[in-house]
Amino acid sequence: MKSQVRGGTRWKRFAVVMVPSVAAAAAVGIGLAQGALAASFAISGQEFKVKADSLVGDDFVQYGSYAEGKNLKGEDFAAPVAVSGFTHATISNMCQSVVTPNVPLVGTITLRLTAGTGKDKVVADDIYLDVSDLKADAKFDNIDIGVAAGKTKKPGIQPGTKANPFGFAQQAKKATLSNVEQKAWATTAASFKLPDLSLKLLRGSGEGKECFVD
Repeated sequence: MKSQVRGGTRWKRFAVVMVPSVAAAAAVGIGLAQGALAASFAISGQEFKVKADSLVGDDFVQYGSYAEGKNLKGEDFAAPVAVSGFTHATISNMCQSVVTPNVPLVGTITLRLTAGTGKDKVVADDIYLDVSDLKADAKFDNIDIGVAAGKTKKPGIQPGTKANPFGFAQQAKKATLSNVEQKAWATTAASFKLPDLSLKLLRGSGEGKECFVD
């Protein structure tokens, strides 16, 4: 199925990243209403996809939020996200893709990036992900659900944001995800090491060009 870039996101698809219960998902939605903010930069009007064989993260925290920016027409919009943070994460066989439609004289273009495809994994420190949708198999070590955002342990709420310190959050000593497929609006990290990096621009979109299709 051909992918289309959206200027916003479907509210019913406001998916909580890596939560083990429906009750926790509902509570993160409350975090959105309480005014937790995502990345402090203006996001682009293009949601991107990430696929990975596995993601293993230390010191996991998560809270509901939204990200703001402009769509491809230059109009203001906001997108609900679940912000997940780790002090350290390793990712194996990572793929990232983003589709840009209606490029003059060219048509639809898919930018596809891969890394960590060999023996060395992608490594990130102090990483935060603003995610709108996730599919994965997940395991948590020493998880706390319902922690006040202002009381979460490292890495805590993303620096430069204005999260409600009394709003819902959750944390775990370690999170292990496999068969990951996610959509996101932004990623920030203090450092991001990408071994075996490959970047390609492909005409069109869909199967074989994007990392995955809906």
